[in-house]
Amino acid sequence: MPETGKRLDAVKAEVIRPLNQTETKAALSALKDIGKAEPAVAALLAGEGTLKDFIVAAFTLSPYLRETAVTFPALLKTAIAEPLEPTLGHLVETARNAWQPKDGKAPSENEVMTALRAAKRGVSFLVALADLGRIFSARDTTRWLSAMADAATAATIDHLLLAGHESGKLKLVETAEPSKGSGLIVLGMGKLGGRELNYSSDIDIVVFYDPEAGILADPLDASEIYGRMMRRLIRILQERTADGYVFRTDLRLRPDPGSTPLAVSLDAALIYYEGRGQNWERAAFIKARPVAGDIAAGENFMRLLAPFVFRKYLDYAAIADIHSIKRQIHVHKGHGAIAVKGHDVKLGRGGIREIEFFAQTQQLIAGGRMPPIRARETEAALAALAEAKWITPEIAAELTECYWFLRDVEHRIQMVRDEQTHNLPETEAELKRIAFMLGFADVAGFSAKLEEVLRTVEKRYARLFEQEAKLSGGDGNLVFTGQQDDPGTLKTLAALGFERPADISRVIRTWHYGRYRATQSVEARERLTELMPALLKAFGESKRADEALLRFDHFLKGLPAGIQLFSLIGNNPPLLALLVTIMASAPRLADIIASKPHVFDGMLDPGLMAELPTRDYLSYRLSTFLTGARAYEELLDRLRIFAAEQRFLIGIRLLTGAISGVQAARAFTHLADLLIEAALKAVLKEIENAHGAYPGGRVAVMGMGKLGSFELTAGSDVDLILLYDYDGEAIESVGPKPLDSARYFTRITQRLIAALSAPMAEGVIFEVDLRLRPSGNKGPVATRINAFGKYQREEAWTWEHMALTRARLVCGEQSLVDEAGAIIGDVLAAKADVARVAADVAEMRELIEKEKPPGDIWDFKLIPGGLIDIEFIAQYLRLVAPAKGVVLDTYGFSTAEALKALGEKLMKPDDLDTCLEALRLFTELSQIIRLCVDGPFDAQNAPAGLVERVCRAGGCPDLRTLEAEVKRLSTAVREVFRRTVGT
Repeated sequence: MPETGKRLDAVKAEVIRPLNQTETKAALSALKDIGKAEPAVAALLAGEGTLKDFIVAAFTLSPYLRETAVTFPALLKTAIAEPLEPTLGHLVETARNAWQPKDGKAPSENEVMTALRAAKRGVSFLVALADLGRIFSARDTTRWLSAMADAATAATIDHLLLAGHESGKLKLVETAEPSKGSGLIVLGMGKLGGRELNYSSDIDIVVFYDPEAGILADPLDASEIYGRMMRRLIRILQERTADGYVFRTDLRLRPDPGSTPLAVSLDAALIYYEGRGQNWERAAFIKARPVAGDIAAGENFMRLLAPFVFRKYLDYAAIADIHSIKRQIHVHKGHGAIAVKGHDVKLGRGGIREIEFFAQTQQLIAGGRMPPIRARETEAALAALAEAKWITPEIAAELTECYWFLRDVEHRIQMVRDEQTHNLPETEAELKRIAFMLGFADVAGFSAKLEEVLRTVEKRYARLFEQEAKLSGGDGNLVFTGQQDDPGTLKTLAALGFERPADISRVIRTWHYGRYRATQSVEARERLTELMPALLKAFGESKRADEALLRFDHFLKGLPAGIQLFSLIGNNPPLLALLVTIMASAPRLADIIASKPHVFDGMLDPGLMAELPTRDYLSYRLSTFLTGARAYEELLDRLRIFAAEQRFLIGIRLLTGAISGVQAARAFTHLADLLIEAALKAVLKEIENAHGAYPGGRVAVMGMGKLGSFELTAGSDVDLILLYDYDGEAIESVGPKPLDSARYFTRITQRLIAALSAPMAEGVIFEVDLRLRPSGNKGPVATRINAFGKYQREEAWTWEHMALTRARLVCGEQSLVDEAGAIIGDVLAAKADVARVAADVAEMRELIEKEKPPGDIWDFKLIPGGLIDIEFIAQYLRLVAPAKGVVLDTYGFSTAEALKALGEKLMKPDDLDTCLEALRLFTELSQIIRLCVDGPFDAQNAPAGLVERVCRAGGCPDLRTLEAEVKRLSTAVREVFRRTVGT
């Protein structure tokens, strides 16, 4: 710094004015006390003059300066008696040499801390008075504060390196210059890097080390040694002691601070910036400057990093990259009006950040081809842009003037109490303090000037990107840069509907750090940034927005790549709405796409909602999907993938209302039929390859339960019976490893079960239940057709015949399918003992009610008058129909079809209508709930989107009304059950 003759006694009259009479009396009293210790101050106070008036006014306006002078009287004596710049230079030099050994002995850490605090205190006090007296400009103030920060940081690093050398953990090249050749790089970032520190600024630094520099006793200990060193650095600089503090110190601008140590190796840093470096980091590194440690190594590192910061080609991707920074930190023009009270002069509209960004954006766009515009300081950057004809000289001059005025305002806000704030006071009295510190006669004059400046900056800033339509969603700040939460962003998130904005902000920063595969590429993060306003708005509009966004985060974590998804969502609002619906309404579906992201691919089909998932539709897609599968395991893997995708897509149609619950049940069943058929064919081929064909062998699969009655849900398992037959004279299969009939057909069944339900990387196709086969778990897993017929005609219990009313042949050899169908038809056509059937049905319902009571009213299957009652009514009618003169020629009915076919003749019309109405409602609700959640429906804690969807499905405005409707219908169905079955 030049040693000129600037002195405080050169202050002009009324450059500032005292706040009020009360504060004036307090200031004079404080000066009187100081004068007791310092004659020079007493002499000043005894006389009259401009300097005395200035000091009194300054102490009325800044409690911090007054308290500092009272505690350290010599500072005021120095301020009024000594030339400013030589004194400041000496203080900075003292700080820089605080690490130096004295009399051959290195100072202790506490001695270093004391020396640094004394120097910083002196610099802060003198600079503030010089600034308030207009002896210094804001340029001078920022330069001296930055010089002090450089000196303190460098001295601390030298002290720590020397201490490491003396402890034997490091071996310095030269102890007289500890940092020389150390490979330890400390970069000043932001305003420190640009030598533009504000009055109460913290300092942002990043620390890198070269493990190959040769000063480490063991390079493997680098992370631990340097990490401990950085923790000590933070303590030395920012811990508050009786002497105050030096600078609050922030290391969170290092690469991915949530998962990296405080000091990062050079190789790791370069790999990070080349592969995962973010937009805001590029902007931050424009100002980066080596301030401590190995300066030569730091300069070399900055040269290596230049291609990351300043890209060579001015292409579309680069411009989109730059624009995305703006979208992150922009305060939308429509968000409130510029007001003086409470305005954030740094981040608010028309503030300092907008001027900095105005310059940095253009530096990033053109700096790759135009090195002269790569200036660190904002004023120099604006001048360089004008010199390069990137902006006009008039704009550069205009913004420069606005910049330094706002910096003046910022300094005075902070000089009041040495607080790191950028917000103007909310009250008129405190605002007057700031106005007077700036030399204005009143608040009105200051407010007019400030508003003029803010509007000028806002106008220039807006025009820079006037082609950008989507800035930040029109709702306020959306800043996800760095590690600290932006207060404006938290307000925006809260306004959008998020209950825990700080948590949401942290999650979103994780995305931008590229910790997920989907966000590791620059292009993916660009697309995500563009999408962010719409994404947050969409999630915010869903109830329980936090939960929905966290499910999306879980999905994003498992996504292998993100560019395609982000691009599609950005250009396809219905797809975004669909994604939000899933996350807000259906935790089960959200978990599915999180664990199997490939299922989401099907949602990208523009015809998804228009196409009904009929059997033909599904069959065509399955055959296409299986084309080319050669090996058995490959075919099964494709079946698993297809099963997961199509179940998911059927579910999406149901969730959005594109299909009804009944249509979904049919679709789930058609899907099951096709998958079982494909699996059976594959299994039969495998068995034949291993054991040969069985003479006369025939196999068919019969579906029972919901599979048989076309009523599967998203979470259903499948009830199967495998039937077979063969040439009675054959003893074993004809092949390389022949098997007898029992083992041959048992092996087929076991392989089929494994094919369908064995848990593999792609999941399972279906869980399989064989308990409805003849003799249940005690019988063989495969049943020969004649044994099946004999059992059903002679041994089966009533409940087994009830199950048979829902039986349906799913696939297999056609002649065996026909034979099994004939057996089912014969059994169901037999005239049953009506009284016995009624008693058995009633007894079974009573037993289920006793052993499996319903959890609550939402257990539609088990509640009295629920789905079991309705199914039992249909099954009872099917069994007693022949005895009552009603014959059905076919089988494989759904419950609704059976009721319609039999109820018109065997039930009262009102009873039939009641059952059908209840069946429709319970089916619709069950399908949606089974789709959206695993386990029971917890009405109190269910996602709000699910509650809304359930109410919509039930045609009710709210859960209370829906619950009343469920109770009404279930009560009515229970009465129908009693009347019909006769209990």
